[in-house]
Formats: sequence, structure tokens, C-alpha cells
Amino acid sequence: MATSKEVAASRPPQPTPAPAPPADDGRDEIKQVAARNAPAFLISSVVHMVILILLGLWFLPLKLPEFVHLELVNSEVEGDQLDEEPLLIADDSQAALEEILTPDDLTPVDDPFAAPPKLELTPDGSTASSDIQAPVIGLALDGREAGSREALLGAYGGTGKTEGAVQLALAWLAKQQRPDGSWSLRGPYSDGAGVENVASATAMALLAFQGNGNTHQKGKYKENVDRGIKFLLSLQGEDGNFYHGGPYTHALYTHGQCTIVICELYGMTRDGRFKKPAERAVAYCCRAQDKNLGGWKYNPGDYSDTSVTGWVLMGLQSARMAGLDVPAETLARVHKYLDAAQAEGGSRYAYEPGKEPTVVMTAEGLLCRQYLGWPQNDERLDRGTEYLVQLENLPKWEDRNVYYWYYATQVLHHLEGPRWEKWNNVMRELLPAKQEKSGAEAGSWHPTAGEPDRWGFQGGRLFVTCLSVYVLEVYYRHMPLYSSGRMTAAN
Repeated sequence: MATSKEVAASRPPQPTPAPAPPADDGRDEIKQVAARNAPAFLISSVVHMVILILLGLWFLPLKLPEFVHLELVNSEVEGDQLDEEPLLIADDSQAALEEILTPDDLTPVDDPFAAPPKLELTPDGSTASSDIQAPVIGLALDGREAGSREALLGAYGGTGKTEGAVQLALAWLAKQQRPDGSWSLRGPYSDGAGVENVASATAMALLAFQGNGNTHQKGKYKENVDRGIKFLLSLQGEDGNFYHGGPYTHALYTHGQCTIVICELYGMTRDGRFKKPAERAVAYCCRAQDKNLGGWKYNPGDYSDTSVTGWVLMGLQSARMAGLDVPAETLARVHKYLDAAQAEGGSRYAYEPGKEPTVVMTAEGLLCRQYLGWPQNDERLDRGTEYLVQLENLPKWEDRNVYYWYYATQVLHHLEGPRWEKWNNVMRELLPAKQEKSGAEAGSWHPTAGEPDRWGFQGGRLFVTCLSVYVLEVYYRHMPLYSSGRMTAAN
């Protein structure tokens, strides 16, 4: 019987079947007929659509991959590889942090009076506590800010020489600060005062630093200010008074100076830690006022004189600049006192009511009148300032009186115009020229060498130096009262 393999081998070979053609269902013929009979507009639409698609693809921006190039540098010397600034990489979830510094070379503003800041209405501020107008903090102290000082120096007649003298003096003051943060009227420098008053010395030094824009938060001398203000606050009692012991004639002078310091610092920084101390200082000023005459003298309620009244009033004015409340009746009493101390219809002032007017007290009395609202064109102010710039009353080294120069400089700076220029042209040359330029006391002014200052023996080197600094900071220390409508009320 044959096997299956033998049977399969005996069969003739079969041809390989060709692939079956697709079933002809008539579709190709339909497509051909449709294409032949399609309207021309349809064909044109399709062609244009294809062209538009191609053009869109042509202009589609090509996003290239982003690469971060890192260069690794090996060095034989340890630390050389850190010469370059470190690379900071931050994502959207957490931004890189950096220290914010105030550079010393900020671009000066073209017009420091332009676009004054809007005032914040706060319950603690009270510019409505009196009908006597006061300059607001945003305007009065704005010139101290970095970026404004150069513009104001140029606008009001300051020079590189005047500002250089200020910086030398501040460096000298910084060296005199004691470890506890205080300053002394007696030393460690030479030619100190005959009496000690640490509170007054500390306040005067701080006013010099603050006048140049330094606070406990910013500025070249912020650490000096921080230590100084901590010491000063440690002296303040619960009643607000800063002065405890010492010559009785210093008491309210000192408290007035300390009040200026604390109110200015609060106004410049809005640091809430200073608000209550400033309010307590103001309250003590008000309680200490002579309720009869309306000014202040050496001790609370102890008669009145123009000299002490000027310092205390400036403390109250600094409080108003900072938005703190000052009772209207307190300021009204100061008007009453000035009326009693005035002469020649209000154009000159005496040390006490009934005494002869002097050029020194005239300068201080006129400054008080300016801050209490006399307008720039007041006839009494006009006659008084004309008296200040008479030849015999212009600054002269042979008749040194930096206390007078301090007040007259402020009055005339606020007034502006030809009289200010006449005064400033003398002062801006005289003080820098007489500043000590070498030795241990470089940057200060000698209180008695050559022609002694009128108060050099009593106040000493620190007193004379601080008042000289205030004079040379006048270009930006307080903005002029009458510019850009700063003072509008007449009283």
C-alpha cells in the first residue's frame, strides 16, 4: 500500500494562485464622475485652503530647547573657584531672596518738590488739632532721603565743600560715642565743656546724624543712631521727662532737644516703638509750660524765656510733623508769649518780656513765628529778616556765635530769595574753612581757639560742632516752609 508521501509526490505540480483582485463595487467610477463634474469654486477653495495651511506652518515659531551652560573651573589654590558670583536658581514657587541696600550713589531727583506723598489718615495723627498750620512729615523731612540731598544742595546753594565738612564732622562724632551709646559734653575729646550733661550731648549728636538721613534702620551711621537712641530712651521716666539731675538751667533745654530727636525718628521711620515715648515727651512739654506767660524756662512752670521756648517749640513742631497730637491751647499760649517778648511791632525779640531785643533772640523768635504760621510775605517777618542780613549781623569769625547762626540760617533758608543767598554766600565759606582738618579732632570745630565762640566755654567742642553741622545740613535738613504751598496759614 502506498504511503501518503508517495501519493502526494505522484500528483502533478499546482500553480501558485494569484492574489484576488478587489471586488469592483463601482466606487472608483463614481469618484471619477464626481471629480469631472465638481464645480470650479470647490476646487479653488481646496487649493487655497492648502496654501493657507502651508503658509501658517511656514511662520509658526520654532521653540528651541533652552540650555543652561555651567562652567566648572578647577584650581590648585583653595578658594579660587569661588571668585565668580554664585548662581542663584529659583522656581516660581519660591523667589530667590536678596538683601536690599540703599546705595550711596542714587540718582538725584530733578525736582524734590514734585509729587509729594499722599498723607495717611491715622487715628494717632492730628494735623487738625490746631488751626495753626504745620508742614507734614513727608514734606518737611523728605530732603534727608538718599537721592534728594544732592538736588537740594544745588537748589539752595550748598556745595561739595559744605557737604564734605558735614561728613568729616559726622565721622568725628561717631568716634566720640561711648560704649553705652551715649555722648559726653566733656570728652573723651579735648576742650570739652565745664559741666556734664550726657542726655543733651547724646541728643545733639543724634540730631546731627538724623539731619543727614541716618536712622536706626539705614544710613552709614545707623549703628551709632541705634545705640544712641537706646541709651536716650533708657533715660526717659514714666512722666516723659528725659532730664534727671545736673545744672538746673539745663533741664528744659535738654528735654526739648530729646523731644526733637524722638519725634523726628518716629516721623522718619514710623517705627511704632517710638510712638509712646514721643507722646510722653510731648505731654511733659505741655505740662511744663508756663501757663501764665505761655513759654518755657529752666524748670516746669518757671517763668518763660525765648531761648528755652524755641527748643521746646521745635520739639512740639517735630511731633506735629510726625502726625502726633499737640493741643491747640499749648500753641496758642506760645503765640501769647511771643507777643509779650516782641519789639518793634513783632520784627524783633528779647530774651525775656520787657528786656531789650537782641539779634540772637530775634532770629529764634522769627523762626518760632514761621513755624506757628506767619506767611512768607508777612511785613513783620520782612523787617525782621532785613535786620538779620545787615552787614554787622552777617556771620564773622571774629564775632563767633554759632547759636545765633543756627537760628538765623533756618529763618533765612525758609524765607529763600536774595536774603538767604546773601547769608549763605558767607556761611558756606566760613564754617568749612574753620573746621579742623588734621589731628585727633579733625572734623570738629574748636570752641575757643582764636576768636572764642560766644558759648564755647560753656558748651565745649561737641556743642559747637553739632550746631555747626546743623547749619551746614540746612539745605536738606528741613524743606523750606513756603515752597510749593508748604505753609498757608496766617496768624
